Amino acid sequence: MKYIYSLGIWFYGLAILIAGLFNDKAKRWKEGRRNYFNVLRNALQNNQSPIAWFHCASLGEFEQGRPVMEAFRQKHPEYKVLLTFFSPSGYDAAKEYKGADYILYLPLDTYSNAKRFVSTVKPSVAVFVKYEFWFNYLQQLKNRNIPVYLVSAKFRADQHFFKWYGGWFRKWLKVYVKIFVQDADSEKLLAGIGVKNVEVSGDTRFDRVIAIAEQAKGNEMIEAFKGSSKLLICGSTWQEDEEAILSAFNNIRQSGKDLKLLLVPHEIGEKHVKQLVEQFRAVKYTSSSVDNVTKADVLVVDTMGMLSSLYRYGDIAYVGGGFGNDGVHNLPEAAVYGIPVVFGPVYHKYSEAIELLKLHGGFTISSEEELQKQLKRLLGDEQYCKWCGAAAKAYIYSGQGATARIIESLKL
Repeated sequence: MKYIYSLGIWFYGLAILIAGLFNDKAKRWKEGRRNYFNVLRNALQNNQSPIAWFHCASLGEFEQGRPVMEAFRQKHPEYKVLLTFFSPSGYDAAKEYKGADYILYLPLDTYSNAKRFVSTVKPSVAVFVKYEFWFNYLQQLKNRNIPVYLVSAKFRADQHFFKWYGGWFRKWLKVYVKIFVQDADSEKLLAGIGVKNVEVSGDTRFDRVIAIAEQAKGNEMIEAFKGSSKLLICGSTWQEDEEAILSAFNNIRQSGKDLKLLLVPHEIGEKHVKQLVEQFRAVKYTSSSVDNVTKADVLVVDTMGMLSSLYRYGDIAYVGGGFGNDGVHNLPEAAVYGIPVVFGPVYHKYSEAIELLKLHGGFTISSEEELQKQLKRLLGDEQYCKWCGAAAKAYIYSGQGATARIIESLKL
């Protein structure tokens, strides 16, 4: 199985190199690893401190790992923090992050890359976030007796660890000193295959979104844009989401509802933003001012890093991604503000989506007709809308404290 895995990694790397000829994200993935080990050695050459290595796949995992990194730094200021990413979207969003001393990509998980990386970095501890199972890196950490932890992990029965052919993969789960899982279902699954180094800590994202909500600053332009109208905030949207939103929003406006739309797309490239401005008859955030934005019905936010604070202005949130293969994006960062959240049909991997549905703090839709119906229901009954929002917020706050539990159990 080791050779099959290594061959698969090799083909994966080759596919990205080929895709980089015509795909911008794949090109950034390749460029970010150019002369990698020279860059790594130069970055670390003057370091005399022990290193704590944190690895996140992309931006979502970074939001889960960030509270742990920041709590670790506070408790262990003698350590330098190395933060690595696999995806360009994560690296690009966090490359200016001040909570890490070094921010780099992670080389592809080949035997030689893993050996060179661990030998160069010489981490004293490694922390992987959620779904990061890079087996050559785990082997190198094990060989050097470097403690490695997995935080905010979520396991499902359809993963290869729990299949008849999963024996080789299962053994690597025992390399972790401890696996901090989000829920009891994950703990039960792991216990069923003999993995006992597990602790239910909860989802660290809840700590992160609570901190953001409690520290969020006002935005004069958004306040002016909203005015006295109801505001629908649609965040992390993809094309399928935007098509449904456009139809539902136009129908609701035509019915006489005083509703405005704040659209924060996942992709903010110039071409896509221009298309959205034309389709929605909108104005761009970067081209607007407090004086002229009040006349607009739709505002497209074409900058990164604002969404988690903007949800505070919403009466209802729509969170995108639920029409794609990867599933719905970050629901907690909207729910924490006490507003109901609506999302697409691909949500079953996410326990927070399932719990919000049970509590009536969240609602799923599978078509523009269903979206329109749900929005009209929430807009038409203000008391019901507030009750749903309160249920969403209470759920998020009930999950507070995962970071503290992890830091308390993380032994150096």
